[in-house]
Amino acid sequence: MSKTGSGPTLGTRGSALALWQANWTQSELERRIPGLHVEILPIKTTGDRIQDVPLSKVGGKGLFTKEFDEALLDGRIDFAVHSLKDLPFALPEGTVLAAVPEREDPRDALVSRGMRLEDMPQGARLGTSSLRRQAQLRRRFPGLEILPLRGNVNTRIGKLDSGEFEGIILAAAGLIRLGYQERITEYLERDVMMSAVGQGALALVCRSLDTAMQETLQVLDDPDTHDVIVAERALMASLEGSCQVPIAGYAHIDGNEIVLEGLIASLDGAEVIADTVRGDRFDPSEIGEELGQRLRASGAESVLEEIRRHGT
Repeated sequence: MSKTGSGPTLGTRGSALALWQANWTQSELERRIPGLHVEILPIKTTGDRIQDVPLSKVGGKGLFTKEFDEALLDGRIDFAVHSLKDLPFALPEGTVLAAVPEREDPRDALVSRGMRLEDMPQGARLGTSSLRRQAQLRRRFPGLEILPLRGNVNTRIGKLDSGEFEGIILAAAGLIRLGYQERITEYLERDVMMSAVGQGALALVCRSLDTAMQETLQVLDDPDTHDVIVAERALMASLEGSCQVPIAGYAHIDGNEIVLEGLIASLDGAEVIADTVRGDRFDPSEIGEELGQRLRASGAESVLEEIRRHGT
């Protein structure tokens, strides 16, 4: 499908959450830039096509972004909106992270039929396909049965309601954006479940040579969110992270500094290496790299090597 109008074309996945993100981006850009008209073009990704296999077993990076990169570079779209946690830490040549809007709640959330995690009995079935979530759950709640769960938000909630699970873990941001706040049984604080790098934030990506598009997208950029995201993604890059490695990271602004917390876990949750660093917010990449080096020195290297040897 090719562009049909004179305004920029926004590429998005076709799920309800992705379309919410695209519609929000479209309306905010048109509200802030009078006369601008943004077209939306849904694109199906590899990650969308493969629904019966955990993402950690599919392998590779960019499962939800590769098709958008191709569409950007061949001119079918002018920019794309992603959940930032889906964005590989290294973008393809010719593309750039142009803007990061203000972040929604970065926490994970439990959706259940009323029980909190600490109240669930031995053997209760908890659904998530995220290795990061699985590892942290196995460490803190070893009696729970952690089972794979794929699909969009509606599909996952439907599986809970049909009795397949006693509870499921989802990103709070997606539930809030789709109006499912009332289904949240419990928000999981960082001492229970540290979130994924970039969770709760959106990424607006365009061609690196399209300076006009970059300037347009800058109206949606939130400097605080952008800075902490850069720190978190630098941590991910320093640990060569992907959906095949249980890595978590969360940064926040404290005055003129960024405080970055991070962890890497073995797949069974038996070993968790965690640390925190702080540094000048005007060099967020260095903060992420420093934390990655500290985690490696504390044992992350052996966890990464184990995953490289045996896979997920």
